[in-house]
Amino acid sequence: MTTGPTDLPPPGPRRLRLLSYNIRSLRDDRHALVRVIRACEPDVVCVQESPRYWRPRGRAAWLARATGTEVLAGGGRIAAGPLLLGGPGVELLAVHDRLLPKTRGLHARGFASALVRIAGSAPFGVTSCHLSLDAEERRGQFELLLDQLKIAELGVVAGDFNEHPDGAGWQLLAGRLQDGHLVAPWGGTFTSVPENPYQRIDAVFATPGVRVLACGVPHGLPGVIEGDLRAATDHLPLLAVLELPAG
Repeated sequence: MTTGPTDLPPPGPRRLRLLSYNIRSLRDDRHALVRVIRACEPDVVCVQESPRYWRPRGRAAWLARATGTEVLAGGGRIAAGPLLLGGPGVELLAVHDRLLPKTRGLHARGFASALVRIAGSAPFGVTSCHLSLDAEERRGQFELLLDQLKIAELGVVAGDFNEHPDGAGWQLLAGRLQDGHLVAPWGGTFTSVPENPYQRIDAVFATPGVRVLACGVPHGLPGVIEGDLRAATDHLPLLAVLELPAG
């Protein structure tokens, strides 16, 4: 399902372009992935499934160089997969990566989190997450996301939640935060799978103090090629335009 026009709100004071993207450990077409990210012109990229077992920091650094960004947080053992990249207009104030409690036999999970600021804005927190496939463990991780928001009065959480909007954990976040695509629908709704999108398991959530201007899959955005979206990874990205209060 696609909603709204393809035109994004134009750049403006304290406006942030945030891209959330599960990149499947760079196992697919890396060049297509880089083209998609660059075409979206993000200020911040919330990455999920950044390579984590073989040279994770080096491969995160490669992705940053290829996309014209810098590593802000994550990309190591603590975040356990999530990664934050930032463009030249993003000021890093502090890193708040967090390794989550692990259920025996399941993958280690973590949050890549940073306190940042853009020109003229108040400081705000950004967290990239990739939650568990196990429902019980995942519910606890949703609760920890709310705790992670305490790093700043303003905050954004983006990622692959491995849950649908009617799930208990998703509803927990939606009861306290803004679900970006519901607040300002733009582009496509479904993020999985690229060849036949039929489910919404990725999202951008923001605290009430952040104004959501647009959020959705960037179908039709100039420079974003549908073939690249299908080749880059097994998820579709979410692009959000957010407006921050003045600092």
